[in-house]
Amino acid sequence: MRANQRAIESYGDVKVSTGVAKASNIELIQMLFDGLLESLSATKGHIQHGAIQEKSKCIARASRIVLGLQGALDFEKGGDLAANLNELYGYVTRRLFHVNARNDLEALEEIYGLMSEIREAWEGVPSLIPASSRAGVLMN
Repeated sequence: MRANQRAIESYGDVKVSTGVAKASNIELIQMLFDGLLESLSATKGHIQHGAIQEKSKCIARASRIVLGLQGALDFEKGGDLAANLNELYGYVTRRLFHVNARNDLEALEEIYGLMSEIREAWEGVPSLIPASSRAGVLMN
């Protein structure tokens, strides 16, 4: 339940549906990725239109989500996969700082591509594990 609470808090002011409180860990992770991708898309639009304050808010939201994803990793259960995701999330956080400082659309596209791939991978997770084990997947 602690992981659920951290994920809910990380979801922040991204559109929260009424089902968040009852969602499984897998569903929460998927929602976090959806919110992250939404924030990255909005960031791109704000950069293109010179809306610096809005861009910064979207990057801050994206950063909070990435930190929430990183903080929810369970290194005992997740092993090498959790360690690799931890490294990836650290990289993404550094790239988000770069995007914010430089308005670098190429770096933003790189982040979006990486996070889209991870989000797509989460689509298949429920079919890979028994229902009784899903609650603790990669999360503590």
